Amino acid sequence: MKEMEQPVLSVRNLHKQYGSGCAACRDARRERLLKNYCPACGTVYACQDISFEVFGGEILGVVGESGSGKSTLMKCLYFDQEVSAGEAYLYAYQEGRQNIFAQSAQQKRYIQNHLMGKVYQNPLDGLRMNFSSLGNIGEKLIAAGHRHVGRMEARGRELLAHVNIPEYRVKEAPKSFSGGMQQRVQIAKALSNHPPLLLLDEVTTGLDLSVQASVLDLIKMIQRDFKISMVIVSHDFGVIRMLADRTMVMLDGRVIEHGLTDQVLEDPQHSYTQQLVQSLL
Repeated sequence: MKEMEQPVLSVRNLHKQYGSGCAACRDARRERLLKNYCPACGTVYACQDISFEVFGGEILGVVGESGSGKSTLMKCLYFDQEVSAGEAYLYAYQEGRQNIFAQSAQQKRYIQNHLMGKVYQNPLDGLRMNFSSLGNIGEKLIAAGHRHVGRMEARGRELLAHVNIPEYRVKEAPKSFSGGMQQRVQIAKALSNHPPLLLLDEVTTGLDLSVQASVLDLIKMIQRDFKISMVIVSHDFGVIRMLADRTMVMLDGRVIEHGLTDQVLEDPQHSYTQQLVQSLL
């Protein structure tokens, strides 16, 4: 049973704020905030005491409107930003005994390069647009300590074939690709070192509907074939419904609802979640 398993990722009380806070907003209840913003001092509480777990082979969906804190959460998990407070534990790192947020910069790079992959909303953040697709994957492999050119190229070709990049285009730079193909290259790069955890941040935003569908199908195939755990962020409950085993709903930097995706869809408890579900009908 899931509750008896060791989680792949465990996050406890993750907190991220922009600003030092003041007497009006430092209280844990933060009752004087305007959504997640303090009008007295201008501090933004982007993530407020977020806790969750991700288990082996499952997809956790994180859904919420723009400004809800979901993308900030992903940036903190991948060390693109420092947390203000909180803990996170990866079972693949020191068997889950060390808070990864408290590790040195060198250890964080190790975790990024070996134990996590991230697919960004904007491919410009995840790819070198002037490198070839093979070169992008090679960069990730080199960062993890690989040096054998032949094996790196073979791994790159294998992954690019898996995400349906035509063989004759593997040496092309992503700048010449469509948005959907760029996301496929990002996914291949993120998978290059067999990470136990994949983070996907709004990967279908801005894509045409038909392209969105093909990217979502690819994600489902990868989850099935690689048995990899994923955290998928989206403002679109339709995407979460299609992919996620469990769903976490965020609003104003807080988790307002959390449960099995089917349960959240069929019996939403919070009024905001009810609005999201109603928008699907």
